[in-house]
Amino acid sequence: MLSCPLRFISPVLSRCLAVAASLGLMISSGHPATYAAEPRFVDLSLLVAPELPGPWPAGWPAFQINPYERIGKLSPYNSDLLIIDGNNGTQLDVPPHSIPLPDSNLPNAGILGRMYTDKVAAWQFGGEACVIDCRDLVDAGALGESALIKRDRVIAWEKAHRPLRFGDVVLFRSDYTDKYYKPWPDGHRFIAAPLEATTPGWPDPDPDCMEYLGGRKVLTLGTDSASMGPLPKLAEPTHLAGLKYGMIWTESATNLGQLPETGAFYCMIGPKHAEGLYSEGRAFAVVGAPLADQLIAASKNKTVVDLSVTLSTELPVSWPGTGVGRHRNPYLKVPIMFAANLGTYHVTHMLDANAGTHLVPPAYALPAPGFDNAQYSPEVQGWLKEYEGKFGRRGFSDVTAEKVPLAQTSGRARVVNVTHLVGTIPQAKWPASPEITVADLQKSEKAQGDLQAGDVVILHTGHTDRHFRPMPEGAACLADPLNGKSEGWPALGADAAVYLAGRGVRCVGTDAPSLGGVSPKSALFTYWALASKGVVGVEFLTGVDKIGKQAYFVFAPVKIRDCHGGPGRAIAFNIE
Repeated sequence: MLSCPLRFISPVLSRCLAVAASLGLMISSGHPATYAAEPRFVDLSLLVAPELPGPWPAGWPAFQINPYERIGKLSPYNSDLLIIDGNNGTQLDVPPHSIPLPDSNLPNAGILGRMYTDKVAAWQFGGEACVIDCRDLVDAGALGESALIKRDRVIAWEKAHRPLRFGDVVLFRSDYTDKYYKPWPDGHRFIAAPLEATTPGWPDPDPDCMEYLGGRKVLTLGTDSASMGPLPKLAEPTHLAGLKYGMIWTESATNLGQLPETGAFYCMIGPKHAEGLYSEGRAFAVVGAPLADQLIAASKNKTVVDLSVTLSTELPVSWPGTGVGRHRNPYLKVPIMFAANLGTYHVTHMLDANAGTHLVPPAYALPAPGFDNAQYSPEVQGWLKEYEGKFGRRGFSDVTAEKVPLAQTSGRARVVNVTHLVGTIPQAKWPASPEITVADLQKSEKAQGDLQAGDVVILHTGHTDRHFRPMPEGAACLADPLNGKSEGWPALGADAAVYLAGRGVRCVGTDAPSLGGVSPKSALFTYWALASKGVVGVEFLTGVDKIGKQAYFVFAPVKIRDCHGGPGRAIAFNIE
């Protein structure tokens, strides 16, 4: 900690310290910080929207977003029903995409057939970006054929830079998505036209190139082509050649030209679908020391922890509401096509945008500009009058998930332990949640140091770790507290939300199902307070006790346009 009051620090140094704090850098007395290259986030993900060519066109269902809950008489919140499968936009492939289960007796079966998206170790999602220029191969193939990336190109990159090694993420940059990912009808050129053999295919590595990378112990790859599979006949051989090493990779990345050839931190994470063969996701990079170096080292040293709950039809991942008929859409796994080579079905998912570990953007609780408050129910109109009498005007917002910068949902992790609140509400007062107060936050600051601008505050309630179980036991996680059968989880009070915003905190997470708790009025006050101050939330975390004293938190939602929630993945990098 700094040993002198900030009023004695020069204005220039104060600004430097504020920048460093907002980026989550570790500063301690006796260890001067480096400000030479200010870290920045680079979003490498395609936007997902109905008019864009994200889904695989050969028989897969189209992406849909249904605004089925809107702020008005029936609800003070916005939420959406999503129909989305893993072959959509920027996406993650894992070994079971091509490797069957070991007991299936199918060709190529093996233990890696169990390495689903929910089983991949968190450290493997990231590493040092090694960008290999393949732009000369765009449109270089014949109609319906891909120009091939050979091992010679990789070897030439190594001669120009350094040998590839464990912990690297090899990224094949062709700028294909930058050029061809466009709204329909122009979007036909992205995937459909190459499949029809009316245009050249996208550039991709051949199986021999994959074998070479596997020999270099590279376990994470990425391409800004539509797939890691060359057309017309090498897609599956290339997949098998890499996935048999336990590789994972990004398909349909974009904006790779914003990265240096080496030195940036790259990461790709997506929703934690149970037994996922692949997943929609969010790719990004961090450019600049020392943060990029710290994240690269944590990935290489395997000191990364997964903080996301698993999405499954057997688990309590969706809001059940109180009583009967007040639930949001349940999480559903829908078979769409049998894969004979895998002995299982490809699936799509139907889910509420706030299912599982998810983002709470300002537009979740704030109406769009122009909203007439008379559109609320009489009860909520009364609550609003009370809220504004204490906290000021509620505000408006159109900030949905895709408009929230990744730099806002990432930062130095500041865990606030509030487990002492569990069991403090008498049964006669249920349904109710213990309130996390300003005093609780200040007590944590006294023990750990003052909160800084850019910190991500994570409320450790222990609720998810205790109660997130398959149904019917899983009712203890959501349904029982909401219906007064058990105490609610500790919830952030509106006063505490305002306090955090005043400290410069712009993202708050919790290892409970929601930040707002089980009381509808108190919860709405909390969401109004956070959103009106521009603070976003990350709800339904788990395992936050594994976050170290010096850690960097990242949450990345799928980049879905107009989404009032944001399914995604939360991870933390423990800095050694």
